[in-house]
Amino acid sequence: MIMQVKWLKKQKTEEPENVVMQTQDNIVRGGNREIIAVTYIFMALFAGLLAYFLYFMILSRKDVINNSYNQRQKVLAERTVRGKIYASDKTVLAETVQKNGKETRNYPFGREFCHVVGHSTEGKTGVELMENFNLLTSNDNLMTNMQKMLNGEKTIGDNVVTTLDVKLQKVAYNALGNFRGAVIVSEPKTGKVLAMVSKPDYDPNPSYLNPNWETLTKNSDDSSKLLNRATQGLYPPGSTFKMFTALEYMRQHEDYKKFSYSCVGKEVQDGYTVNCFMNHVHGVQSLKQAFANSCNSCFAYLGTQLDVKSFRKDADSWYFNTKLPTSFVNKPSSFVLNGESNKEEVMHTSMGQGKTQITPLHLNMFTNAVANGGSMMKSYVVDHLESNNGKIVRTNKPKKVATVIEETEAEKLTSFMKEVVKSGTATSLSYLSYSVAGKTGSAEYDSTKASHAWFTGFAPANDPKISVTVIVESMGTGSEYAVPIAKKIYQAYLGN
Repeated sequence: MIMQVKWLKKQKTEEPENVVMQTQDNIVRGGNREIIAVTYIFMALFAGLLAYFLYFMILSRKDVINNSYNQRQKVLAERTVRGKIYASDKTVLAETVQKNGKETRNYPFGREFCHVVGHSTEGKTGVELMENFNLLTSNDNLMTNMQKMLNGEKTIGDNVVTTLDVKLQKVAYNALGNFRGAVIVSEPKTGKVLAMVSKPDYDPNPSYLNPNWETLTKNSDDSSKLLNRATQGLYPPGSTFKMFTALEYMRQHEDYKKFSYSCVGKEVQDGYTVNCFMNHVHGVQSLKQAFANSCNSCFAYLGTQLDVKSFRKDADSWYFNTKLPTSFVNKPSSFVLNGESNKEEVMHTSMGQGKTQITPLHLNMFTNAVANGGSMMKSYVVDHLESNNGKIVRTNKPKKVATVIEETEAEKLTSFMKEVVKSGTATSLSYLSYSVAGKTGSAEYDSTKASHAWFTGFAPANDPKISVTVIVESMGTGSEYAVPIAKKIYQAYLGN
C-alpha cells in the first residue's frame, strides 16, 4: 500500500513536467511556423519588388521618362544633344543645330511633316514624343562618351530612322492642298507608314511655334492645327462603313449571293426614312452592285436583317471601342449599336451614319487587313534606331496583331472593292495600268454643311503594295474630292 502511494505521488509529480515540456515544444513549433510564414511573406514581397523593378527597367522606364511631368527629361537634355530624325532614305527631318550660341531644333521641311514627325518645344508630339527617351540616350562608343563627359561636353543622342517616304509625303501634302483633312499611306503587308498628312498644319520650327503657342492653344480654330487628324480625328465613316456592314451580312447570310434589292431612292421602315444620295434610284441591285453604287437604301435595309448583338461583337473584334495596337497617339473609334438600339439607329448606322465614328488610321489599318488576307498589321513609323556612329541599336519588325477577318472574307471584300473602281463610285481609278480596290464615302455631319469626303483602298488589287486612306472635310462626295487625291498618290508610287 505504501509502495502504491509513493508510485502515485511520483506519477503526479512527473505529469506536470511532461505537460510543460510538450507545451514548450508546441510553442517552439508554433514560433517556427510564424517565422517561416513571415520569411515567405518577405520573400514574396522581395520577389514582387524585383519583378516590378525589372518591369520598370525593361518596359516602363521609357514611358515614365517620356511623361511630360518627369524632370528627368531636363537632366537628359542637359547632358545629351538630341538625336536626328531621318526619312527612310536618311533625309534629315529633324536635327539640333547651334543658333546664336544656343541649341535649337530644326525641321527642314517645316509644315510638310509637322504632325507625324512632331515638335520638341512647347511639349512634344509625333515621333519626337514616341522616341523622346531614345533621342536623348547615347549608344555611341563608350570611351568617346566618357571622354566627352570628362571634357564637360554633351554626348550625342541616338538617331531615329523612320519609314517615311519624302516623295510620297510631298505628293500627299500637295494633293490635299488647302483642304482640311488627312491622308495616310502605308504598306498593307508590313504596316509601315509611308506618308501621313494632316491639315490645317503649323510650322514646328521654334521660330514660329514659340511666339505663336498661346494663339495656337487658346484660339479654337488655330488650336485644331495641332491635332493630328490622321490618328486622332474622329469622323462619321459614311459609306466606307459599308465594308463592315457587307462583311457582317455575308457572315450572317450564307446565301448572300442570291440577295436582291429593288432601290426606289429611299428605304422606309416604321416611319423612319433613309434616302440614297440625291434620291438616286438604283433599281434592282445585288449585294455587290449595291456596294459598288453605294446604295444607302439597300444598306439601311441590310441593317434590319442583322443580329445587332453579333454585329456589335464583331465590331469590337475589328477594334472599335478600343485603342488601336499602334505606337501612335490615337483615339478609339466608336460603334454603339446594341440589343436595345431602335430601328432608326440600326438603319443609319448600317449605311455609315448614326453615332459611329472612326479615325483615318483605324480605317487604314482595316483596309490593310483586307488587302493582307485578313491579317491586321501593327501600324508603325519608326524603322530603326542607330547611334551617332551608325551602329544599329534597335530595329522594328512588322508585327501581326490579329486576324480580324478570314482569308475568304478578305477575298470577297476585295472583289466588292474592285467593283467600286470598275463600275461604281471610283471609276476614275479604273484607267490606271493596274487594278485598284477601294471604297468611297460621303459622310454627313451637319445639315448646313457639305459632307466629309472619304476614300480608302489599295493597289495593285491582286498584289497589294500600297494602301491609301483620305478624308477631306466639309467638301462633298468622296468620288469628287478624295479619289483624285488617292489617284495622285498611286501614280507617284506605282506609276501611270
